[in-house]
Order: sequence, then C-alpha cells, then structure tokens
Amino acid sequence: MDDDTGALPLKEDFSAWYNDLLWRAEIMDVRYPVKGLYVWYPYGFAIRKFVYQRLRDLLDRDHQETLFPLLIPEQEFMKEAEHIKGFEDEVYWVTHGGKTPLDVKLALRPTSETAIYPMYALWVRSHADLPIKYYQIVNTFRYETKQTRPLIRLREITSFKEAHTVHATWEEAGEQVEEAIRIYSEFYDGLCIPTIVSKRPDWDKFPGADYTIAVDTIMPNGKTLQIGTVHHLGDHFSRTFNITFEDKNGERKFAYQTCYGISERSIAALISIHGDDKGLVLPPAVATFQVVIVPITIGTRHEDVIAAAQKLSSILSAAGIRVKLDTREMRPGAKYYWWEIRGVPLRLELGPRDLDAGKVMAVKRTGGKTAVDLATAPEEITHMLCEITENLRARAEDHTRTHLCPANSIDFLKNTLDKGNVAVIHWCQDRGCGESIEEQTNGSILGTDVRSPYVPAVEGICIACKKPGKPTIVGRAY
Repeated sequence: MDDDTGALPLKEDFSAWYNDLLWRAEIMDVRYPVKGLYVWYPYGFAIRKFVYQRLRDLLDRDHQETLFPLLIPEQEFMKEAEHIKGFEDEVYWVTHGGKTPLDVKLALRPTSETAIYPMYALWVRSHADLPIKYYQIVNTFRYETKQTRPLIRLREITSFKEAHTVHATWEEAGEQVEEAIRIYSEFYDGLCIPTIVSKRPDWDKFPGADYTIAVDTIMPNGKTLQIGTVHHLGDHFSRTFNITFEDKNGERKFAYQTCYGISERSIAALISIHGDDKGLVLPPAVATFQVVIVPITIGTRHEDVIAAAQKLSSILSAAGIRVKLDTREMRPGAKYYWWEIRGVPLRLELGPRDLDAGKVMAVKRTGGKTAVDLATAPEEITHMLCEITENLRARAEDHTRTHLCPANSIDFLKNTLDKGNVAVIHWCQDRGCGESIEEQTNGSILGTDVRSPYVPAVEGICIACKKPGKPTIVGRAY
C-alpha cells in the first residue's frame, strides 16, 4: 500500500475526500486494470463482513440463503420482454468456451430473476409449497456507461443481496413488500443511517414490476443515494416462466412474486455519512475493531505497561468486545493517526501514570476523552460504545433533517437543489408534469408515498400544474 501519512482532503470536497479515504483507510484499491472493477482490502472486507452479517441475521429470521449460477442462457434471459428491455444495454455476454463458439450465448447476471425463476417453476407445485423466501449474496455485472465510482456505480457489484419470494395472492406479495421495508429500516437503523422510503414513479420502476419502493439516503454533498429497492412483481414473471401452484380447491393458479436488493452502496453510505475530516468513523456494531489499545511505554516501565495492556485486552475480549492491541514499534501519535483514519470507535491509551492510578484514558472517535477505571473497564467501555452509536445516529439524523427542504415553486425547487439539498414538493403524479419538473431543475423525482419522519404526509398543490398533489421527494441522485 502507498504511504498514507499525508493529509486527507477535507470532507467539504466530498469527491476527493471519498476517493482518497478508500485507499488511505484500506477499504478498496481502485487500481485494478478494468474500469468499474475494484479490489477489497482485508480491512474493508472485514467491515463488509460485519455489515452483511447483520443483514443475514435479519433475513434468516424467515428467509433461507441459497446460491444460483452466474451464467444465464440467452433463451431464459430473453423470455421477459419488459425485463430484458430494461437491461439490454447493460449485459455482458459470454460467447466462447475457450476457442469454441457457444451454441447458446450466456449472460453474466445483471440481476437474477431469469436465473432463479425457471427453477421456481420446477419447485412450486402446491399451495403448501408457499411462501418461498430465498435470498443470495452474489456478484452481478452491468456494463455501466456512466462515470463509475467505487461502491456506488460499478461494473461488477461484488456484494449484491437479492431476495426472491413467491406467494399465493397479490395481497400476500404486498404484505411481503411491507415486511422487506421493515427489514431494511431495521438494518439501516443499526448502521445509524437515516433513510427516506418512497414509491418510484412508474417510468422509474423495476422492469417487469407492478411497483417499486426505494430506500434513499442523503449523502454529505446533498445528492441522494439509492441504498435499497423492493419490487412487487405481480404475476408477470410467473406467467413468463410458468410458476403455478394448485390451490386448496384443486385449481391451478399463477403465483405472485416480490424481489428486493441491497448492494455495497450500503457501505458507501456508511463511510460517507459518518466519516469526517480525519477519516472513517465506524458505528461500533460494524467496526472491524471496536477498541484499540495503544500502550505508551517509557524506559523501565515498558514491560509493566505491556503486561497491563495485554491483560486489559483479554478482559475486554472476554466481554465480547472486538479489541486490537497495537504493540508496533511506532510513535503513539502515528498510531493515533493510523486508527483514527480507519474509524475505530474507541482508543484506549495506557501509560505508566495511568497504570499507577489504576486508570486508562479512553478517547472517542466522535470526540471527547475520559479516564476509565481499569477495574470496571468492560462495563464503562460498553456504555461508551453505546454512546458513540447514539451520537452517530443523532448526527446523521440532523444532517437529513437540515437537508430536506420544502419547495413550492419551480424556481425555489431549482435553488434548493443547487444549494445541495433535497426538496419536498407536491406533485400530481402526471408524467408530463414530472418530466417538466425534472427538465427545468436538472433533478430527479425520487418518489411519492414518502415514509420519513421529516416529510409531513399532507396533500397540496402540484408545483407544475396547480392541481392536487402528493408529497414528493426530488433530488440529484448518484
């Protein structure tokens, strides 16, 4: 890795800060020789592990994890016309096996509906087989033609969680959509990331879906990042792939389906929303190390301090805290910088004077330091980690609250977006009005039926045509 002791760009220059932080904090290396493909450093991959384990824990309550192939035969991929039309410009095709042309081209999955649903057609026979709730965490490939950006806009999405469910009725599938939204809300609350949930306009819904619900967050520069989607698929795919079941009356019926996904954009949001001018700031729940112990050794007390630090490390580990004891031959200040940029929530400094006083100095990554009794360290440190979590959540919620602004005219809407904010408007849901709003403001209508404590569910007047309208989120999106 390159030397990382230089100054990190200030976060107000978000793009430069973000790109520089990824390698300085050892999250991703962007130097892989294919555009839009990146390499996880072990430290970044460990953060990914903790983030996705939280997601697995939530899904495993009533879903089952599985794994489907990466390669999709052309005839299966092309079956659903609306679906393929939505992805036709993004598909990578495998045309040869070695030097031999393939009889059937194979698509590298951009998403897995057409890989999974032919198998569902074989597995679903009776109402007793339903519901099916499977998910997988896989890589997907999309020929992204816009500017690529690590973790945000990729040609290989390395960490795509996609769930695919099958139900007996449209209403039951609708209930599963709501359950998926609840899962995602709980997941992001655990990461201290505020979300705005809304229903995408019909022209922006998932290809082949009845409707799409999206989860967005507001990034530091005021742009929105879509960090999750939930799609009600109706019976479109079941009719295409012949997914039928025999109901309780012996009648054969088409099933109803949902699918919903989260990618490593969740980690992009984690890094971006909580990070500061010094580097990463990780919520304790997903930090690779929750605590780092830095022994400060001087002269003849070296062995005493190291022994006490090792004992403290063992005690904290036994209490279930992920702890790192840093005994490298480096100046303490260099170690502070090293762990600050990597976002470790709590640093414990232990020197001869601390040892004599029966204390250790605890420094929060979110700011503030206090002396902690060695005798009660596990309890006090556990409490401090909870305080850090709540502090991060409060900071992020304040950012969201202050960047959501009402706008009651096109000019005010454009001004709001230009200042790096997200606007709350009223819109009649007519496509013509929507396109006019987007064209005049260079913004995107994110959705209606908004679920956010910061957006009042009050109807008003469409800012384009003055007809009755619903609360609508407009932003400039990644």
